[in-house]
Amino acid sequence: MDVKSPYLHPEYETLSREEINKLQTERLQETIKRCAKVPFYAQKFKEMGIKAEDIKTPEDVRKLPFTTKQDLRDTYPFGLAAVPLTDCVRLHSSSGTTGNPTVILHTKNDLDEWANQVARNLWMVGLRPDDVFQNSSGYGMFTGGLGFQYGAEKLGMLTVPAAAGNSLRQIKFIKDFGTTAIHAVPSYLTRLYEVMQEQGVDPRKDTKLKTFAIGAEPHSEEQRKRIENMFGVKAYNSFGMSEMCGPGVGFECQEQNGLHFWEDYYIVEIVDPETLEPVPDGEIGELVLTTLRREAMPLIRYRTRDLTRVLGRTCPCGRNHVRLDRMKGRSDDMMVLRGVNIFPIQIEKILMTFPELASNYLITLTTDDDNDNMTVEVELAEMFTDDYARLQSLTKNVCRALKDEILLTPIVKLVPKGSLPVSEGKAVRVVDKRKVYQ
Repeated sequence: MDVKSPYLHPEYETLSREEINKLQTERLQETIKRCAKVPFYAQKFKEMGIKAEDIKTPEDVRKLPFTTKQDLRDTYPFGLAAVPLTDCVRLHSSSGTTGNPTVILHTKNDLDEWANQVARNLWMVGLRPDDVFQNSSGYGMFTGGLGFQYGAEKLGMLTVPAAAGNSLRQIKFIKDFGTTAIHAVPSYLTRLYEVMQEQGVDPRKDTKLKTFAIGAEPHSEEQRKRIENMFGVKAYNSFGMSEMCGPGVGFECQEQNGLHFWEDYYIVEIVDPETLEPVPDGEIGELVLTTLRREAMPLIRYRTRDLTRVLGRTCPCGRNHVRLDRMKGRSDDMMVLRGVNIFPIQIEKILMTFPELASNYLITLTTDDDNDNMTVEVELAEMFTDDYARLQSLTKNVCRALKDEILLTPIVKLVPKGSLPVSEGKAVRVVDKRKVYQ
């Protein structure tokens, strides 16, 4: 390991576009052969008359079928496995709605490749084995914790698995262990800075912090710059999703001019979410990804529902892997709040268990002092707004039930029946006022 090299895997990171295309074609053919062992894909290949040898270029991926989150739910839990369960060593699960969650299986080699991707990203932004990496992210089924943990270890850093929350402990670890790098969601870093101020800690003078990896929730360029100015660090945008592996799919280099998506691991497409046809570089569309190295659960043309655009295919850093803009929003109704995937139907499911509540409700997402918040307004089924004690008790119970379902504490407002707007057509359930979409 050459610690002076800007590349951890130069044999892949510095490939020319021609070399990337050749490698992708070979690996896509291998992926098709692997997917042919999965009944779900085997049937689709048969219907479409697809064989691996039909793939001559990466663009031929357009001949293949799309895969959706609903397909993962319909084949829950292991219907898309391409290997026996005895070959798998871990699974991760993402949020569900009223039905099944999505489950992703990993072989040992899948985990090794995932760690390599994360390590490559961390090396790319200047981290080295003598850094101390504090992972202030949730562990468990959430991929952010273990993904960064194994990647940081692969790079050779001393890692601090601090997990999420408990800011006083986070600050103690930062100071006592000489933490130089942190992974966390951006909204939490703002809160961490507030606690530092309350404790009289100046991150510029009292810590060794220099690098942040931020992701798991949408954030604006303005929010990133504010974090950098508060802590005196460089904060690099990270993209990942459990269906692909988790964190590590895309990451900014030190140029901070877009997310490099590793094309030795994925084929990247941007399509019109309505027509599903490719859009020109620079035009916003839906991100579609095909795995190229996954053993346990390879996915072909997975519709991420994330909206972004291609910024370029070369970079001053020397890497020619495609650069994408930060995610601009979603093409479906899933909300991402503080790194947690939430669907409106989850909110509705809980609200409808309370007979005191009517069916009309409104979810409003806002950014307040750089923290993303959710307010749930719901109409009362009867008029008892003058009974303050009863209202207060009901509000607390609704809030507690919602927190148990979505793992976040929303602001709950009970309003008189008929006070929320009623739409002529499809009900408007979510209003997103967060800065990230500006």
